[in-house]
Amino acid sequence: MSPLLLLGAAIVTEVIATTALKSSDGFQRIAPGALAVVGYCISFYLLSQVMKSIPTGVVYAIWSGLGIVLISIVGWLVHNQKLDWPAVAGMALIVIGVLVIQLFSKTAGH
Repeated sequence: MSPLLLLGAAIVTEVIATTALKSSDGFQRIAPGALAVVGYCISFYLLSQVMKSIPTGVVYAIWSGLGIVLISIVGWLVHNQKLDWPAVAGMALIVIGVLVIQLFSKTAGH
């Protein structure tokens, strides 16, 4: 499977796990807590597979950057968390950074 597809799956499972972690209420709710643990395990496994072919720094920059943006959007939609304009501008810069890596870096593993 394509390393970029695996990276996308790692990002999605990390976002699901982080959302479940918030919903677990400090692991007081068992089902969301268990989903968080399983989601992080899957995400880290997928991340380890991606790192076989793409440099660690590039993988982590994309995984964490897009994860931040997506979990912020999910927090806004699911948990009614507010995002101000500086937060939105910062996330836009993260997305631009990921695009620069993908479009111009020779180490991005295309």
